[in-house]
Amino acid sequence: MARAYVTGDIDVEGDLTDGLRRAWRLAQSHPGAAALSPQGRAEAAWRALWLGAVGLPPKAPASEARLSGRLHTLRRDRAVIAHHYDLSNDFYRLLLDDHMAYSSAYFTRQGQSLHDAQTAKLDMICRKLGLKPGMQLMDVGCGWGSLILHAAHRYGVRATGITLSAQQRDFAVARAAERGLTDSVEVRLQDYRDFGNQAQTFDAVASIEMGEHVGERLYPTYIGILSRALKPGGRVLLQQMSRRADTAPGGGAFIETYIAPDMHMRPLWQTLRYLQDAGLEIRSVAAMREHYARTAEHWMNALESRFDEFVALQGDEVPRVWRLYLAGGRLAFEEGRMGVDQILAVKPSGR
Repeated sequence: MARAYVTGDIDVEGDLTDGLRRAWRLAQSHPGAAALSPQGRAEAAWRALWLGAVGLPPKAPASEARLSGRLHTLRRDRAVIAHHYDLSNDFYRLLLDDHMAYSSAYFTRQGQSLHDAQTAKLDMICRKLGLKPGMQLMDVGCGWGSLILHAAHRYGVRATGITLSAQQRDFAVARAAERGLTDSVEVRLQDYRDFGNQAQTFDAVASIEMGEHVGERLYPTYIGILSRALKPGGRVLLQQMSRRADTAPGGGAFIETYIAPDMHMRPLWQTLRYLQDAGLEIRSVAAMREHYARTAEHWMNALESRFDEFVALQGDEVPRVWRLYLAGGRLAFEEGRMGVDQILAVKPSGR
């Protein structure tokens, strides 16, 4: 059905998010509600024949990810990141706020704009990390540079970001130059595993909604690299999505096919265990689930209000993919099927 919606073979009249919400609640409260009587099955079969829905499945839409190779190899991870993040910087400019922050914002009041809520999130991260002028910050999976640019400008730090997306790197470098931050901001096109071979250490390390892309097998390696990149006494902050233990760890068939393949999310306590096993001391955990639901609502409103511009940039399929993705994602956070948390940890001084 998702494939049919993406290609325009089926459509939804009215509010897609509300339609999905109603369908989900009905399925949960009345598991047999969609069962058909014999007469209903016969009518459905006739309509399927009349519509041409019987036979071989349609070809995969161009917007589906096409990947090969073993899970979480360097080559495959680069292809995954390119599929999701290299649509075009213009696409994300239309969708996101001026920070170009593609992660959950932090809302501090009713009616707050997305940009102000993202600023509040960035300030909260910088405060938790204890950033002061002259300190060195590393952001693993820096996106379009929202955190490193904000930290360099507002807190006077020297900030290094790494990303696998060439378009993200180019955008962040250009914005640093526009803001006179070239001497204090460095953006590298680099895999976190390559960074692990370097001896450079930092006063603070952040990784904002990047850990979901690492995979379960490599997650201890990822946390170990973050820990080794910290100076003794330094702080690390993760903002990361979570799943309950009784649910599948990925984003679901639709998200893994069209948006972000190879994702892995786990219960919060398991992530905390990985941090502790790496010798890090947990200092605080803050749940942000409701904030992500509001963030996704803002992104959905931006998509709907400028839908024709998105179509002009990417054609018909991609905006429809994102409409379904944002509607479903908003509901997953709204209804508690997914979570997102900020975790602050410290590297003990003796390590």
